[in-house]
Amino acid sequence: MITEADIKRINELYHKQKSVGLSDEEKVEQAKLRGAYIDAIKGNIRNQLNNIDIVDENGNVENLGEKYGNKSKS
Repeated sequence: MITEADIKRINELYHKQKSVGLSDEEKVEQAKLRGAYIDAIKGNIRNQLNNIDIVDENGNVENLGEKYGNKSKS
């Protein structure tokens, strides 16, 4: 879970990297925070896609998460 504080820290490290550079510890922290942020975004997109319903030409409703994703049929 990414918090607002994590996003603020990512931005702080980015601006510091552009101005004076980062120490080795800060580079590791930046990579870890960016990875967690990307994982959170991927999870959010996956959840959204799993909840999309499509109506075919016959009027049948198919859930994309059940058809292609990891969502189990209820």
